[in-house]
Amino acid sequence: MAPFDLEKLITMKTAECEGLEPAGLLLEGACAARIVSVEAMPGGHNVKAVVDTGAYGTKTVVCGAPNCRPGTVSAYAPIGKKVIQGVESDGMLASAAELGINDDAAGIIELDLPPGAALPGCRPDSIIEIDNKSITHRPDLWGHHGMAREVAAIGRKPLRDPVDLRLVPKGPAAVKVSIEDLNLCPRYSALVFENVTIRPSPPWLQYRLTSIGLNPINNIVDFTNLVMAELAQPTHAFDRDLLAGDTIFIRPARAGERITALNQESYSLDPSNLVIADGNGPVAIAGVIGGLDTGITGRTTSIVLECACFNAASVRRTSGRLKLRTDASMRFEKSQDPENTVRAIARAMALLPELSPGIRVVGGIADQHRPSAPPAPVRLPLDWMNMKLGRTVEPDEVQDILERLSFGVSRPEPRVFSVTVPSWRATKDVSVKDDLVEEVGRMVGYDSIVPAPPAVLASIPPVNEERVFEREVRGLFLALGFTEVYNYSFVSEAAAAAFGWKPEDHVGVANPIASDQNLLRLSLLPGIRNNILDNSKHFDSFRIFEIGREIRKQPQGLPEETPHLAAAVYAKDDGQAGLFELKHAAECLLEGIEVRQAAALGYEHPARAAEILYQAEVIGRLAELHPRLIEQGRAAVLDVDLDRLRALRRPPGKYTPFRRYPGSAFDLSVVAGEREPAAELRKKLAGFAGDMLESIEFVRQYAGPPLPPGNKSVSFRLTVGSSRRTLSLEEVGAIRAGIIERMQALGYELRV
Repeated sequence: MAPFDLEKLITMKTAECEGLEPAGLLLEGACAARIVSVEAMPGGHNVKAVVDTGAYGTKTVVCGAPNCRPGTVSAYAPIGKKVIQGVESDGMLASAAELGINDDAAGIIELDLPPGAALPGCRPDSIIEIDNKSITHRPDLWGHHGMAREVAAIGRKPLRDPVDLRLVPKGPAAVKVSIEDLNLCPRYSALVFENVTIRPSPPWLQYRLTSIGLNPINNIVDFTNLVMAELAQPTHAFDRDLLAGDTIFIRPARAGERITALNQESYSLDPSNLVIADGNGPVAIAGVIGGLDTGITGRTTSIVLECACFNAASVRRTSGRLKLRTDASMRFEKSQDPENTVRAIARAMALLPELSPGIRVVGGIADQHRPSAPPAPVRLPLDWMNMKLGRTVEPDEVQDILERLSFGVSRPEPRVFSVTVPSWRATKDVSVKDDLVEEVGRMVGYDSIVPAPPAVLASIPPVNEERVFEREVRGLFLALGFTEVYNYSFVSEAAAAAFGWKPEDHVGVANPIASDQNLLRLSLLPGIRNNILDNSKHFDSFRIFEIGREIRKQPQGLPEETPHLAAAVYAKDDGQAGLFELKHAAECLLEGIEVRQAAALGYEHPARAAEILYQAEVIGRLAELHPRLIEQGRAAVLDVDLDRLRALRRPPGKYTPFRRYPGSAFDLSVVAGEREPAAELRKKLAGFAGDMLESIEFVRQYAGPPLPPGNKSVSFRLTVGSSRRTLSLEEVGAIRAGIIERMQALGYELRV
């Protein structure tokens, strides 16, 4: 099958492919060639070499490699003739980098092969790149054998298994394994080898690793990487002579333990990190990376090969905490098949004698694991499956598809299958009948299903009052010229401290998406503040708001989530206009809302803080952020509890006709202390006006001569009237005089 056709089939039936790249193009027709003679060429470093290529005969090539010398066997590539410095070069001698075997471009590759021999295991190939996100739920597809199993099922071809379990040695193990918690490490297998020779891997192994982006290192390390790529089973080799004692411990790290990893970085560990340890301490971070002190070196003569299965969440937590993701951790995070550890040991028994001639196995396999019952068969009613799938698939075809995918199928009753799930698909992948519908659907091809609307009656869902209310609030603030923002529900400890909140008062995040987002927010204001700081770099003024949930820790049970509105007005001015604008916005939320001056909280301006009240109940705050929180300009913020606001909201009122008779307006200016809130004066005037009051509006405020220092004059316009008749001038004057008299009785001076 052509690579392009295979890529398309994999995309349609298994996982999305991102591209197709050629590999090892120079290997087409390449063979070993012995250099017979070398003649220097004037004017440069190139030489004219005569080479014996075997199948192609004797060729003359121009080569610039420093190691081009008589007697050397290298790789000859028949790329055609080309004249270089007046000499006709027929083909070329290639470096390992040019062949795609490794990244060594310092000279031509040197081989131990007879002239004319093809490079074993090295031939042109095509690399299909798979999108990792499309196989997150398929740990078996993180290895080439798992993908080959899919291709075999798609193409109806037999699958060749590279593993021969008969090779697994029997007898007592040369090392002991001790797992402290089988929930964190369901299985750990180890095998000891001696008479190990550390040397470069053969070209075929280097070529395979290089083609998939892994750097060849040496034969033992390359073998572990090959098994990881082939079987999706990460493995690791310890230098046996550098391990303390004869027991390998798999346990949580002790507080204060440290390890220097193979990347030469030192890591501080805690009990949330699972480690592999010997008698002296940690020798590897389980599922993530090995330790430097017990790593393979050129002096290694004996190894312990480990193959393990670790708890996926534990590996993910450790990898995130240490900020270290490796090829191994990415696979362990997907929930590996515990049966795969012994398969990796069997693969070692087949390959290591070829990679390290003379290597000997010592004892049998050390294998500790948690016995687990096979998953229960999944009952699959075929009529139900056809209804869910949207097309009819015959029973024999369904059975054929499932068996090609290695599921076991029996028919306990008519038109019902009992399906046994293989171990590599029982890793939180396939567990219910709906999963099996997907298996059948992708193999028959979703393009074979004719799109049709569901044949079910549609009913209008009940109204979600909270959602409708929040939509109304959102529409109101958009109409007032505000821009909606969305922030994560997470905050950092630094952001919490800036508002005077302690980290322990928050709900902590077990697996934060970033190091600075490890707490669930107590308020929307830290996010709003970040929005203000970011936008103030580009705009001199703006209005923003967010509707979200505050998350508060409870003594027992789940946290409490309360919907809130947070709005902000930013400007590079004295900040007064922003406060009044947000006060107006609050009044627009619900008729009858009051704003009352209050003691400032730690993050509020000491002299600009107020409570929002409705029916004498506090439902929010209006304030200016403390200057230490804003680098430039002023930011007024409004924070309202939407649950309380919605609960206190009155039902829609009845229609009231417009007044038929005109009202009469007059102004009153009250002289009061400069710190007395205008709202308090307004409330007193309104109370003294009685039932005839139609409206009262703030007009202006003045401070200065001829008023005494520390005083101000606050002017209001009052409109009075009656629904039954037009008030006479005498009646209006009486109302006005009564207000003046009662205000004067309270000690106020009125300027009339």
